[in-house]
Amino acid sequence: MADQEQKALQLIAEAEKKLKSSKGLFNSLFGGGGSKQEEACDLYVRAANAFKMAKKWPQAGKAFEEAALLQIALGSKHEGATHYVEAGNCYRKADANAAVSAIHKAIEIYTDMGRFNIAAKHHITVAEIYENELSDMEKAVQNYEQAADYYKGEESNSSANKCLLKVAQFSATLENYEKAIEIYEQVAVSSMDNSLLKYSAKDHFFRASICHMCMDTANATLAVKKYEEMFPAFADSRECKLVKKLLEAIEAENVDQFTEVLKEYDSISRLDPFLTTLLVRVKKQLSAEPDLC
Repeated sequence: MADQEQKALQLIAEAEKKLKSSKGLFNSLFGGGGSKQEEACDLYVRAANAFKMAKKWPQAGKAFEEAALLQIALGSKHEGATHYVEAGNCYRKADANAAVSAIHKAIEIYTDMGRFNIAAKHHITVAEIYENELSDMEKAVQNYEQAADYYKGEESNSSANKCLLKVAQFSATLENYEKAIEIYEQVAVSSMDNSLLKYSAKDHFFRASICHMCMDTANATLAVKKYEEMFPAFADSRECKLVKKLLEAIEAENVDQFTEVLKEYDSISRLDPFLTTLLVRVKKQLSAEPDLC
């Protein structure tokens, strides 16, 4: 590994030497600077790969960024963006903020070129970094929303919906239930019109119903009736029956009944951690009600 790091440093020294010589009077008069920059770019990429082999991730990222700058100066925007993405991948192993910065530079190039599907894909990567490495849910939401907007603009509705569902989940986690409900309903309606996605609509209506329960029981009851009318398959689902039984328990102010209903459902179909979190909130509200009177 030390050998690879030494090799990388030598390649960078060669690249810097090429760049200095490209600025000389002879090259400026006879147009030889471009080829020197191309050679320097290749050296930076080779150095970056050597740093990767040595597991020197920040140095690898920096070398890829240098290559990106040279490609952009040479008019190769796509190659420049590719190198920024590579830089981001390297930085992600050591410095999440530096990774976000590098990938955003790539996104700017792709949007400028009108490559919105690719830009959306990289916004998702940034969102995942904010979600998993930086624990910044608000910025994760912003990037998922931007990705969804770009996908919609390119008529990639399935990809847009996947991003929106992430936004809905984060919104509900942050107790912005209105936004979550709006998205779940929107995606459910979109799924109903697609023969391949139709089955998933009931799950989106189910999640919207749980979000309603977190806010207001009366509105939740009305929402469930509306969803049954909109999508009869939801009315026959185990998810819909669960929501109705939970609403009955809430109406009766019976915490034990609420718990038993959940236990019975969970013994057949495990609830995911997100829905469990929301239902725990509902149960806490129910448990607190007698003390509030």
